[in-house]
Amino acid sequence: MSRVVIGIDVGGTKTRMRLLDLAGGEVAGDRTMPSTGWQTRSLPGAAAWLAERVAALPQPGDEVVRVVAGAHGCETSEQCHLLERELEAALGLPVTVVNDAELLVPAAGMTAGIGLIAGTGSVAVGRHRETGGHMSAGGWGWVLGDDGSGSALVRDAARAVLARADDGAPLEPLGQALLRSYGVPGLPELAAAMSWDGGVETWSEHAPAVFAAAAGGSVLARDVIRRGGAALAGLVQCLARRGAETGAVVAAGGVIVAQPALLAAFEKELGARLPGVTTTLLRTPPVAGAVELARRTAGRS
Repeated sequence: MSRVVIGIDVGGTKTRMRLLDLAGGEVAGDRTMPSTGWQTRSLPGAAAWLAERVAALPQPGDEVVRVVAGAHGCETSEQCHLLERELEAALGLPVTVVNDAELLVPAAGMTAGIGLIAGTGSVAVGRHRETGGHMSAGGWGWVLGDDGSGSALVRDAARAVLARADDGAPLEPLGQALLRSYGVPGLPELAAAMSWDGGVETWSEHAPAVFAAAAGGSVLARDVIRRGGAALAGLVQCLARRGAETGAVVAAGGVIVAQPALLAAFEKELGARLPGVTTTLLRTPPVAGAVELARRTAGRS
């Protein structure tokens, strides 16, 4: 019989599960699937959704000693604990549930720090340096917040372009880039497309246009990126003020990983606000963090 642990990263788009053999330290199973149907409005429903998929991963003879799930949509310690209980009942196994952003720090091989996601949305999470309690900043959604994310960068770029038009200024490279990206002839059509053609769910896919405009010399685009990086640094600063362990920041997410200009803007502002705090760009999949947490927990028990 093999003693194994299971790590899970439930993201908004896809879910990845990985099984680790504790004796040999080898990955014995790895599956990726769409997160279609995942939601945390009903925690019993979420547990049933996850249990059905987890049950297919172990092989005959495997003894699962710990399951750790990083769950998109579990925003508070209370939510995580409730989902833990539901999932333990469904699986009959010991389970730990954390917010999916909490997988970043262990995935980078660290024991403490702040995880920062800047992809379609943005959020920073950490643990209090004394109590160990979960802490988060941001993550309020693409309309109300998520500053520094792909969605917010496109939103702020469009606002800057429209404000310039209100002042009677001619279209500059950022405006032209957005029109090309959306395939529309003018600003009224751009506003309509952003408001009604798929809405905010589609904004992030147009973020490359903002970075292309900045690379092409658009001062307006560069300012949007600078402010996005500053907003991300502000999330980390919020957690630091509230007592989070800030020895390091681990950043992940499609936008900050793919766009060096946003990372540079973030690091510059972070250095001004919290001198000495280093940033690591995560290059391994976050599911590795779930596996590492499961391995550590199994070792302690």
